[in-house]
Amino acid sequence: MLSSDLQAQWDREGFIVVKDFADAATRERMLDTIVDMVRRADAGEDIAPAYVVPESVLEKEGERPEDRVSKVFRVHREVPVFRDFVCQPRLVDLVGGVLGPDVDCFLSQFIFKLPGALGQPWHQDAFYFPFDREPQVGAWLALTETTPENGPLWVLPRSHTEPLHQAVRDTREHANMAYVEIVDHDTRAAVPVLLDPGDLIVFHSHLFHKSSDNTADYMRAAMVYHFGEGGTVDHSEEKWGVRPPNVDWMPIRRGGSPVEAPLCHDAGAPASAPKDRGMT
Repeated sequence: MLSSDLQAQWDREGFIVVKDFADAATRERMLDTIVDMVRRADAGEDIAPAYVVPESVLEKEGERPEDRVSKVFRVHREVPVFRDFVCQPRLVDLVGGVLGPDVDCFLSQFIFKLPGALGQPWHQDAFYFPFDREPQVGAWLALTETTPENGPLWVLPRSHTEPLHQAVRDTREHANMAYVEIVDHDTRAAVPVLLDPGDLIVFHSHLFHKSSDNTADYMRAAMVYHFGEGGTVDHSEEKWGVRPPNVDWMPIRRGGSPVEAPLCHDAGAPASAPKDRGMT
């Protein structure tokens, strides 16, 4: 359950920040693990179901593989440090305070915001999630300091009450393929979310948010998970024409109790499972 203060902030603002959520040892393991995965993938090793997305604007500049990466997707099921983190009771109960007794993690992404990387324009995550239940919840863990210069997350408080807005394709050179932009709403009340390493921001899928370009000479790294109510029907394939490769539904909470890490790993629906999983 959320505390009364956090519940009030969630209801009012559409996001909450929890300070010092992850310790230094966990953050270091995450960073070391993801760099190792990126290097192995660059050497031709299969790291499936995870996969690496390069940063287009930096694709030919970095000497090391990790200096050319935008994101690494699908690490929450097979990679122990990321699976154990998402299955921990503290996080499961925090998200369950919003979504209820049955919760699935359906998407994970490690974000490298490298020097020179472009930000992502204003969007609502629900645009990407054509599901039969709302909201979904994002949990964004800062692994490095988030500063005004290194591409911080920006949010528009209270915009979670907005319906899903029309979004247009991001036409900037080197913009990531899936980037879209909301252009029909006033965002002048937006605020940056400046986090210390280990801080966690949890946010509503209708909350307007963006990131700015990284103009610093140091990286801003984050680990992000997305959650939905257990039993959600996923209509991604109908909307997009293909099954999104980054989606992988895995139960983490059932009947108000966390699913133990080995069990949530084994019990999840495989990538080819029917959209209406009906897991209980």
